[in-house]
Amino acid sequence: MAEPLNVWEYEQLAEERLDEGAFGYFAGGAGDEWTLRENLAAFRRWVLRPRMLVDVGTAKADVTVLGRAVKMPVLVAPTALHRVLHPDGELATARGAAAAGTVMCLSNVSSCSPAELAAAAPTGRHWFQLYWGRDRGFIRDLLAGVVDAGFEALVLTVDLPRLGRRERDLRTRFELPENYPFPNLPDEIRSGYLHINLDDVVDPTLTWADLEWLRSNCSLPLVVKGVLTAEDAELACEHGAAGIVVSNHGGRQLDGVPASLDALPEAVEAVAGRAEVLMDGGVRRGTDVVKALALGAKAVMVGRPVNWGLAVDGEAGVRRVLELLRDEVLLALVLLGCRAPDEVTREQVARAPQ
Repeated sequence: MAEPLNVWEYEQLAEERLDEGAFGYFAGGAGDEWTLRENLAAFRRWVLRPRMLVDVGTAKADVTVLGRAVKMPVLVAPTALHRVLHPDGELATARGAAAAGTVMCLSNVSSCSPAELAAAAPTGRHWFQLYWGRDRGFIRDLLAGVVDAGFEALVLTVDLPRLGRRERDLRTRFELPENYPFPNLPDEIRSGYLHINLDDVVDPTLTWADLEWLRSNCSLPLVVKGVLTAEDAELACEHGAAGIVVSNHGGRQLDGVPASLDALPEAVEAVAGRAEVLMDGGVRRGTDVVKALALGAKAVMVGRPVNWGLAVDGEAGVRRVLELLRDEVLLALVLLGCRAPDEVTREQVARAPQ
């Protein structure tokens, strides 16, 4: 294949280059993978409504997220195990994201520490995603390192009190390479096959009230990831979240929940401007991004597209995937008659004909 022209072509190349177990881990979802498919299908349930003869000569894809500008309304979502995709792992992802001018969110289940990531991509913008475990002393020390490394936000994933049942991984018997590093996990969890031990990473007794401890022990803005209902969006705001991510974990947790895009409007309505709303799940095109903006998202986060870029061409692949999405977003904005992402409103979309 010639140079990939879109995310779908990067996925095709990644599947050719990865073994079945590795590709299945990143591509797969929970149960029957119904929610995984719905994340994609949801974007086809909306059509765009362009306006003509609008001055778009100065159109840009730039947007402000949590008070800081980024070059596009597309951020890198936290995903685990980047060294399975490329030897340089998260360090290559961070450099690619920095070159593209956007934020990378480092997964708690990554192969490098926040300090190592910051050193590898000193001009980059970084957030940290946390699975909150039982050892609060370890969490306190980990978050201190996150702050010291210059990270800008803490993203707490709340939809994983237990790991979802991912049957592709069971079928292929996917296992990690021996001695795979997990510097951001307690020592007793770092060894062994991840799917046995990941349940031990998260404290299943956590409640909304525990966010007070987290906020008192970390000065960074708190973003709550994994919200799918108005009720939880409201609770996140009540407990001091600066942002929420409407997300079903890429269809990898509870199968049968709605697509993230379908859940987005009720979350936006419940937040009512008190926090910034992002979403992830199913974004493969710039037009998908614009549809999410029209339904109230400030920006989107993408995981699998970045994974495919990393698998195909390391840092350069990550940068290229993000630049492709940015260019598609800008083109969609211009053709819609919008000069910036913030100009996209509910008037720019309609339900697709049945």
